[in-house]
Amino acid sequence: MLLDFAITDVSIRADELTVKSVILEREVTCVIYLPEMDVTEPLHLLLINDGQDLEAMQYDQILQHLYQKKQIRPVLTVGIKAGDRLKEFGVSGKPDFKGRGGNAQQYRQFIVEELLPAIYDKTNISDFSSYTIAGFSLGALSALDVAWHHADIFSKVGAFSGSFWWRSKDSTKGDPDSNRIAHKLVSETAGKPELKFWFEAGTQDEKSDRNQNGIIDSIDDTTALIYELYQKGYQKNEDITYVELIGGRHDVPTWGRMMPDFLRWAFGN
Repeated sequence: MLLDFAITDVSIRADELTVKSVILEREVTCVIYLPEMDVTEPLHLLLINDGQDLEAMQYDQILQHLYQKKQIRPVLTVGIKAGDRLKEFGVSGKPDFKGRGGNAQQYRQFIVEELLPAIYDKTNISDFSSYTIAGFSLGALSALDVAWHHADIFSKVGAFSGSFWWRSKDSTKGDPDSNRIAHKLVSETAGKPELKFWFEAGTQDEKSDRNQNGIIDSIDDTTALIYELYQKGYQKNEDITYVELIGGRHDVPTWGRMMPDFLRWAFGN
């Protein structure tokens, strides 16, 4: 079924947004991708961590192609360019065993308390039809953290090659899969946040295989996290979509290749 909005010559306008963040004590640069078309319905909002990667994957052309085929609803995308990824990306209040991710809570607060109001001011849009957040690698871990803690705002989260190995203690041969922070966050949370999830992992994301089960860690960690979500009551396909890409790597070309799939999932009919 085709989507109901007018298509002429679709173009994507890219504007820069700079937020002087008090919370992060730095300036945060973002790129806003706005479709220029005849739209009567409210726009959806998509935030993407590691927004500096969007230009390399020709994100504007990906959007333009999907709009021309009427495969997605109108969405305003904000690509958030990363600062110190090892400090700001992670799980709120739970640094890893090397102290990385120590500012993850501040980053989450920045998204909700500073970035969203700045987007409203910049675009003169006071509300969006839906709110989605996504990211690549550590940015995917951060996206999960933000959405999980703010399911009152966000309804969907996308994780490309998520760094779900993030752990509170280093792995050991005797216990290689314990202490994964995202998994513990899900299992120990009371209740079930109203969210839908899209996960991607590539068969060549890495070569490491901690538990020697013949499956690389990035796939193991992602599918184990999905299992924890199932235990919370989320349903396969209805709430969770998992895409395992044969030959997929931990790089921008792979994520760009998978971006249309994610966008159709998040904003398709």
